[in-house]
Formats: sequence, C-alpha cells, structure tokens
Amino acid sequence: MSNVPIADYALLSDCRSATLVSRGGSIDWLCFPRFDGPSVFARLLGEQAGHWSISVDGEVNVSRRYLTGTMVLETTMRTRTGHAVLLDAMAMGRNERGHDLGVNSPGIVLRSLACESGTVDISIEYAPRFEYGLIFPLLRPIQGGILARGGADVLVLSTPAELSIDGSVARTHITLRAGERVNFALQHQMCWEQTSQVHRQAEISDDLQDTIKGWQTWSVLHQKYEGPWREHVHHSGCVLQALMFRPTGAIVAAATTSLPEAVGEGRNWDYRYTWIRDACLTLEALWIAACPDEAHWFFSWMAGAAATQIRRGVALQIMFGVGGEHDLSERQLPHLEGWRNSRPVRVGNGAWEQRQLDVYGELLNAVRRLRDQVSGLDDVSRNFLIEVADAAATHWQEQDQGIWEVRGAPQDFLYSKLMCWKALDCAIELADILGANGRIEGWKKIRQNIRDAILTRGWSEKAGAFTQAFGSDSLDASVLMMPIVDFLPATDPRMRSTIDAIAERLTDEHGLVYRYRASDGLGGEEGTFLLCTFWLAHAQALAGEVGRARKTFEQALTYVNDVGLLAEEVDPVSNELLGNFPQAFSHIGLINAAWAISQAGVREENVVLR
Repeated sequence: MSNVPIADYALLSDCRSATLVSRGGSIDWLCFPRFDGPSVFARLLGEQAGHWSISVDGEVNVSRRYLTGTMVLETTMRTRTGHAVLLDAMAMGRNERGHDLGVNSPGIVLRSLACESGTVDISIEYAPRFEYGLIFPLLRPIQGGILARGGADVLVLSTPAELSIDGSVARTHITLRAGERVNFALQHQMCWEQTSQVHRQAEISDDLQDTIKGWQTWSVLHQKYEGPWREHVHHSGCVLQALMFRPTGAIVAAATTSLPEAVGEGRNWDYRYTWIRDACLTLEALWIAACPDEAHWFFSWMAGAAATQIRRGVALQIMFGVGGEHDLSERQLPHLEGWRNSRPVRVGNGAWEQRQLDVYGELLNAVRRLRDQVSGLDDVSRNFLIEVADAAATHWQEQDQGIWEVRGAPQDFLYSKLMCWKALDCAIELADILGANGRIEGWKKIRQNIRDAILTRGWSEKAGAFTQAFGSDSLDASVLMMPIVDFLPATDPRMRSTIDAIAERLTDEHGLVYRYRASDGLGGEEGTFLLCTFWLAHAQALAGEVGRARKTFEQALTYVNDVGLLAEEVDPVSNELLGNFPQAFSHIGLINAAWAISQAGVREENVVLR
C-alpha cells in the first residue's frame, strides 16, 4: 500500500488534468485526458497501480519550490558528490498567454533533469498502469523512446536514455556530470489516434520554457492582491486556476479520489468533479486572489449543464462531470488497497443524487460578486439564474442532506436555509441585470420569511449559538457563514456567542475547527477541517477581533506543505494532512480569510487615526 504522506506531494496541471509528484521525484498520480479520467499512474492508491520515478541514488537532501508565478515544480536534490535540479510540468499549448492558459493543452508531462555540480547517479523507473492499475500495458522501444499500449490508451515516452524493458516496467541508471541535462516528455493519446512522434531534447526544453512563460503571464495579468500573506494568497490563486478544466470553465473540488478523511474508516470520496458550491466559491476567491475573467465560461457551462433540470421542475443537481455529465454513479475499485490501506477506493460520487438546497445561494452569490464579469450573459444564462432564484423561493422549507452531504436522513439544515435566503438577496440585487424587476416584491417577501425562520428556529438557548439544524443543539461550523454572507453582522450578540462557542467547543487542542461532532452515520472520526478553521478566522475578523483572527489564521497556515498546498483536513492526533489533495475548499478559505483580516486591519487603523 502507499504510505507516502499526502503532504509529500506537489501538483502539476495543464488546466485539463493533474499530476502528483512526490518529494522523491515519483509521479504517483496522473489521469488522462481529464481530471476525472482513468489514471495511468496511481501508486498513491495502490503499490502496483503505476508510477514514473526519477530519483537520485544514495543519501539525498531534497528541497522544492514552484517557480514564481507558476505551477512548474523545481526539485533540488543534493548528495555528497553533487547536486541536480529536476523541473516538472504539464505542458500548456504553445504560446498560450494570460486568459488563454490551457485552451489547447496537448496532454504532455515534461521533466527536465540537470546536474548543477559534481556528479549524480540517477535511477529511472517507468511503470504505466492504465485504467486505475487494471491494465499492465505492452511496452516496446521505439526510436527515441518507449511506446506503451493497452486498452484504449497509448503513451509515448520521449527519452534520450536507453531503458531496459522487463514486462510492463522499464528501468535505467545513468550518471550525470556538471552541465549535463536530460529531458523527458510523456504524451497521451487514444489508440485510434495517429501515434505521436517522439520529442527531441530541444523541443522539450522549448515546451518547458513556453509553459513557464504561460503561467507567469497569467499571474502577472491576474494577481493583484497586495495584503498580508500575499505570497500564500497569490499561490492559492494559481492552485485554484490549476483546478479549472479550461475547455468548459468547470472547476474540480480536488485533484484526487479516495484520499481518506479518516485513515482506514471508509470516508473516501472522489472529488474530481464540479460541485456548484465549490466552483462558485472558487470564482469568488479568484475575485480576490486574481481576476476571474474566466467566470463567464463557467456560468455559460453551468447554464447548459443544469438549465433543463430546473425548467422541468427537477431540483438543481449539486455536481457534474467537468464536461457537464450528470450521471456520476459511484463504484468501488476492489483491486486497489487505498492510501494506507484505506479501502474502498471509489470513482464516481453518489452525492450527485443528493438534494442540497444551498447551491442556489452559492450560485447567485458568485454572480453578484462577479457582476462585472458576467454582465454580458446570454438569455439562456439569465433565464437560468432567474429559475435558480425561483427554485430557492419554492423549496427553501424542504429538508435536504446539507453542505456536508450526510448520508443519513434529510434535515432542516440551517446552512441550507441561509443560502436560500442569500439566493433571493442576490437575485433582488441583480434584478436589473437578469431582467427580473417584476419578481422583486415576491422575492423580498420570501426572503423575510426565511430570515424569520432562521432567527427563531435556528437558535439554541442550550448551545448559546446558532446550530446545525432547526431544533438541534449541535454546533456546526457552517453557521460561521452567517456574517460572511451578510445575514447578521458578526458583532451581533448572538453571532458573537456562536463564534465563541465554535472556537471553544468545536476545535481540537491546536485550535483547528471540526465541521461538526454530531453522528453522521459513517464510521470513524474525521479530522479537523481547514476550510472551517479559515471560516472562524474570517468571522473573527468581521467581529473586529483582528488579533484572534490572525492567530486562528496562522495556526491553519502551519499546515501548508513545503510547496504551499493544503489538503482537506488535518489528523488531530498525528497532525498529518488528510483528504483529497490539493483541496480547493482549503485554498478558498485561505484567500477569503486573508482578505477579511486585511480589511479588518484597515478599518482598525482608520479608527486609530480618527
């Protein structure tokens, strides 16, 4: 089984699919041709499920970083005889710059290893395994590389090194001296396509430099945030962009499947899809960290994917495939043992059939935040958004599975009601853009009904807080969104009491926040949730408690790995990162909390000056 810590991985992306590279130089996760496609390397989830490693022999000291403004990884490996630098990237289309990043990504992994001083001995092992490790492909040498073929997939590995083939594994050992460099390219295609030519060494170098330039021009064009924790916010913006499927504008929740929320307990889910909630929150975070001119792609795609459902009176589906697919039926892969023996490994996600009413609010709130970017929406998109608001008005009193997708009986989750309120609040503000002025009065009336219900039925005297569901005494971190979406000011006594209750009773010994502690029908205890910890910092900042907010934020920030990435959760015992990786939610929370603390600091300074 895989035992490499989740934090040991770094992400590569071409805005179509994703690669995870370990500190040891091994690609242990890669799906082609899309984020949610079958893997060609999956050692992350099973030892025999494929990898491609380039490692330095002997005792080695490793340091890593992303080149500034990019998702191009630089790994420096030092030994007693010399040191080498490995650059890893997924190629962007030639001359893609700024907003065009990822438009014509060719599906190529680029790797370039250079000896900077002395000599280094290198081991290379290439073991592709198609369809999540089910297919051990046929490998055969070709001029300038190796061809791997099995099932529907073909891989062409371009390499100047001669690898010896043993079944479905190819290996070699080489020695590099100061000034020497070897380049590799791995290209995917389908078996019915014409086989690609191998790439020459100069071509690989050119492609790598072009990809670096592409990312840097995107960053220069987009990255405008200048507040505290600037580098973390800018890098998180790059991570969120890396999780965007550029052909449609869809945004995946994470790059992986089945990395567990609790080791060995079955809380393993496939996050390589587009949740409306996550995607909309990503676009809002990009509004802070970058410049989300790509928003109109997402909303146009969303309208095409979901408009017919609402028109037929069907509840808005909460998630889709990155191409707009509706059926995401969940299945298990019993041949994979999972990360640290955390079975089952799942592909697909059964939550696609759940009812989650909060998505109406996230969708319209993102439109409101990005109104300048989406002012030119077509009639189909405008009508779709009107129907979203009407659906929130019609269904807000119904029970659902809530933001945390509990797999038990539906409830009257407070967060779901809150976001139905927000849907109508935003629709009223956007009525001119949507051409819906005639609906304003009706929307206002229902908005007030929802507000009254939350204030009376969502408050628990026993808990001294707003709680998870109407009639419940259980705390839930999602209620921290109440001041964040402007339902109540964070300085309201009830809100202050709620913030304090969560900080005191829904945290671990390190101050990290759990989503909830109530039973959810699943086995095991999950870790603390990084997004929720950033929400707490955000709410504390809105309450004017800037010092507490900074402390909460910086505690969460200590779990960023060496290349600035966050998973979903933190194990409260081992302090290791848990869950799918990297997690958009966590980086969204980081960006929004940093901005909120920055704004609170400005307000605090202005008060002092006056």
